[in-house]
Amino acid sequence: MPLRRSLLAAACLAIGVAPGVPGAAEPGVEAMVGHRAAYRLTLDRVRDGSDITRAEGAMLYEVVDACDGWATRQRFQLTLTDRDGTEVETASDYSTYETKDGRSIRFSLTQTSQGAVSQRVAGEAEVTPEGGRVRYTAPEAKEVPLPPGTLLPMLHTIRTLAASRAGQRLLVVPLFDGTSPDGAQDTTSVLQAWQTPQANERFPALAPLGSARMRIAFFDHSPAGGSPGGASAPDYEVGLRYYENGVADELKMEFGEFSVNGRMQELAVLPNPC
Repeated sequence: MPLRRSLLAAACLAIGVAPGVPGAAEPGVEAMVGHRAAYRLTLDRVRDGSDITRAEGAMLYEVVDACDGWATRQRFQLTLTDRDGTEVETASDYSTYETKDGRSIRFSLTQTSQGAVSQRVAGEAEVTPEGGRVRYTAPEAKEVPLPPGTLLPMLHTIRTLAASRAGQRLLVVPLFDGTSPDGAQDTTSVLQAWQTPQANERFPALAPLGSARMRIAFFDHSPAGGSPGGASAPDYEVGLRYYENGVADELKMEFGEFSVNGRMQELAVLPNPC
């Protein structure tokens, strides 16, 4: 789930295996399930000097197993209140279709602020061993190259889960999810130890499953020879708990001057149509 460079794009969201080659058999891909999940968003904390006093909203996420690919849609709404009591409502509608071999994706993102469209990003991308290319249709028609090793969103989630289960603590790869008009970003995922199944009264369907907590930092892509992330601060960060079937029940989104908690309120696991 899959968030990006802007507040809304950052919410679009979105995570012993080495990066490998897209298209190869992926450990864990058979464990992913189609599902619909609803999240409540609340203010976690604000930094000193911030004008933000309140943040609340909701996020709806759906992933459908289309047999040869994953169709996802994420709708996000957040209302921010400042010290003067002024409210600003932002929203996004983000959808993708990613093939299961990790080689191609179609994407569309519409962002609004106070009801007016603030940005549209749309197009398609193809991943190759050399990197690949993005062909944008919005906000303008253009092509952007992808760096070697780029992962798409669902494949990134599969790889991070497999890495945690294998005992890895770090995964550093470029990620392209279609939420930015500037191509891929570098990501650094810090993975906690794999957790064995635990009782889950709120969502019994998750009780038999293992899970992993992780923190993913997103950076502007480094040029050839650069170090991903380097010493610079990330554009944004997100913390999640992913279950082995790809469901995330908790998330924390860091937006610089404030952070937001997301807690899953409803979950419907969809039947496999394949």
